Amino acid sequence: MSVQSREKEAVLQGTLDMLVLRALQLEPMHGWGITERIEQWSESILQLGQGTLYPALYRLERQELIKSEWRTTANNRRARYYTLTARGRRQLTEALAQWQRISRAINLVLDAGGA
Repeated sequence: MSVQSREKEAVLQGTLDMLVLRALQLEPMHGWGITERIEQWSESILQLGQGTLYPALYRLERQELIKSEWRTTANNRRARYYTLTARGRRQLTEALAQWQRISRAINLVLDAGGA
C-alpha cells in the first residue's frame, strides 16, 4: 500500500470514527442503531455496512473510546450496546474541532475565485 493510500485510509477511518462517536454521544446503542442514526442524520447519503461499522467499533473499543455490554433490545433480543467513555467524549470534541477547521479551509478554497 502506498503512503498516499495509507493517508487516505487514515482520513476515512478518522471520519468514520468521528461519526460513530457522534452517534453514541446522545445514548448507548447497538450496531444497527448506530447505522440507522448515521443514515438518518445524513439524509440517507451515508450508509454503513457491517463490514465497515464493526471493525470501527472494535477499534474504538480497543482505544477505550467506547465500551460495550450485552443488553436486551426492545424486541427482546440480545445485542451488544456501545457507550461513549469520557476519553471518547474528549476525542469527539477534538475531532469535531479539527473537522470544522479543515472543512472551513476546504470551503474557502472551493469558494475562492468567484467560480
